[in-house]
Amino acid sequence: MIRAAKALARQVTDATGVLQRARADIPARHGDVLDGLVAAALSGLPLETLRAASQGRLNLSPLLSAGYTAVGQLPDEAALTRIPGIGTASARALRAAGDAVRAGLAEETRFRIDLDPSNAAATALLQALDRYDLLRRESSGLGEPLADLVLRLPAELATARPAANPVRWLFTGGQHREAALAAADRLAALLGQAEESRLAERIERLRQAARRPPGDPWPDFQARAADYYALLSEFVATGVPSDAVQGFLTDDVVADVEAQPLDGRLRHVDLRGYQSFGARFALVRRRVILGDEMGLGKTIQALAATCHLRTLDGGPVLVVCPASVMANWEREIEHRTLLPALTLHGPDRQDEVTQWLAEGPIGITTYDTLRRLELPHDLRLTALIVDEAHYVKNPDTARSRTVRRLAGTADHVWFLTGTPMENAVDEFAQLIRHLQSDLVPPDGMPSGSVTFRRRVSPVYLRRNAEDVLVELPPRQEIDEWVYLTPHDQTRYAAAVATGNLMGIRRAGFGGPHCAKLDRLGELLAEAAASGLKVIVYSYFRDVLGWAGTVAAAPVFGPLTGDVPPTQRQQIVDAFTAHRGPAVLFAQIQAGGVGLNLQAASVVVLCEPQLTPSSEEQAIARAHRMGQVRPVQVHRLLAVDTIDERITDLLAGKRADFDAYARRSDLAESSPAAVDVTFGDLGKQLVAEEQSRVLR
Repeated sequence: MIRAAKALARQVTDATGVLQRARADIPARHGDVLDGLVAAALSGLPLETLRAASQGRLNLSPLLSAGYTAVGQLPDEAALTRIPGIGTASARALRAAGDAVRAGLAEETRFRIDLDPSNAAATALLQALDRYDLLRRESSGLGEPLADLVLRLPAELATARPAANPVRWLFTGGQHREAALAAADRLAALLGQAEESRLAERIERLRQAARRPPGDPWPDFQARAADYYALLSEFVATGVPSDAVQGFLTDDVVADVEAQPLDGRLRHVDLRGYQSFGARFALVRRRVILGDEMGLGKTIQALAATCHLRTLDGGPVLVVCPASVMANWEREIEHRTLLPALTLHGPDRQDEVTQWLAEGPIGITTYDTLRRLELPHDLRLTALIVDEAHYVKNPDTARSRTVRRLAGTADHVWFLTGTPMENAVDEFAQLIRHLQSDLVPPDGMPSGSVTFRRRVSPVYLRRNAEDVLVELPPRQEIDEWVYLTPHDQTRYAAAVATGNLMGIRRAGFGGPHCAKLDRLGELLAEAAASGLKVIVYSYFRDVLGWAGTVAAAPVFGPLTGDVPPTQRQQIVDAFTAHRGPAVLFAQIQAGGVGLNLQAASVVVLCEPQLTPSSEEQAIARAHRMGQVRPVQVHRLLAVDTIDERITDLLAGKRADFDAYARRSDLAESSPAAVDVTFGDLGKQLVAEEQSRVLR
């Protein structure tokens, strides 16, 4: 029995060693990649940087005379002393300055794994992450038993040792004999438990997994980059400032959130630091707007908070969302949590409500269906999650009234929206009224942006991608201005004469000899030649039809409002899975909401939109967490058309959004709000364009 216990102890030691080595490998491999990034940055730094680091005391002339031009070329001390004009003290000072510059760069470098399979250090890091993830799955449920056995087996074996040797037993005193026999009994119990739980088999599977040779990690990284970065953040500092993670909230709110535990037993997704903070913020403040910029994982944060609540309370949870994202919610709940989900939608919705309340899965319904659901008058929700919550910004709509009434029955209410305001500050204030009406005075919200943000800070958390996603690749925006052809001009003038805003907006696109269509064809051909996937957005279906005639790669879509949500997801999945270049065509109001389109790295907007949020949401479907390629955004714009006026208007609206909603802190900012309704805006634009064209 003692021999069997010793064998088990060796197995346990081997298993814990496998996991420890896998954990230790990740920071080491990360350091190799970071060293490469720092070295690349140093190679581009001029030698003058060393002078600044030493407050101007260094003489760089000998280095320059010897042909050195960059900090990255700086050799070690011994080599420096062989350069004419550099003595031991100067070499030491130069190296100290170089080390200081390197340390500063290492601290400031935004860590990112570029899509470069030839980078051996990055490949090794991805393999280390993949290996640890595999071992973690294989060791699921082994953690506590292994930790217990690591502590108990050596101690019990040492105490039971006299019972394993007849000679030693003869010279063992009575008290020690009793202790040895008692320890042997405990070892027998541990062996019995190990056999019952098939511990040896599970450890052997773990060891086999550890011996598996590493494969090519790059295809999986392209598909699941966000998961790799989330796992990496558990081992190394991400470089994200703590105030960015915390949404620049006040100290007292941050303290409450930091003290809130987050139970992760019902989810199987790694959270970034800012996502964990967001989930705990929702739990602590109860009735909040999670206003993170698109692509930062608001859905994951809401689900993490839901999983925590479900470990404490079996009460019903309801998700209300646009029909276009129902399928996405189902997939996220299925893949990211251990919770069941049920859609309350379609002709059988009332039977589904009965099942939802009786069996307890997360209910998912749409804004329109919600108004027709017959819910118990005494219903009490554990949590109400309202996705794309800007849909209820207008207090006069039936869906706003329904959501507000239902919010009164919920212990937690979480509004998810990256665009709490589009045209007017009062839209933002209306969302606050749904949550905590006492924060909105009867005479309306204060007009100053600083005072406004201070007032909403208890319920509003927003983080921006540039602050928390250090690995996010760059985004390049290019305005593609074209001159109308004679055919374009004739068509445009006729549209302006009708006074129809939508006709004017799309008049510059379509028909033969179209300048925008020609430029789009050039962009699509260039992307296809580079092997890139493209999303082409337009507000108008007929524009998408014309755009499809110049595609230079396989075409998917179009995604329009008529395509059922499940079919939209199927189109996106097929587009993502396609090998090589491809083009996805989408109406901006259909493809810009609730879909993950990070397979694309080129975005084309066929015309400017009337709200900046429409463009930002559409672009963020590609430029989001998990994107591994730089994203190009091309706006097709026509000179001397309404495009110019709309572009100017968008710039003003973006400034307004930045002042009131982009930050959730009390930072200074003073631009005044511009309150224009869609109807007034449309009439104004048409009148100005008619006057200009006629003149």
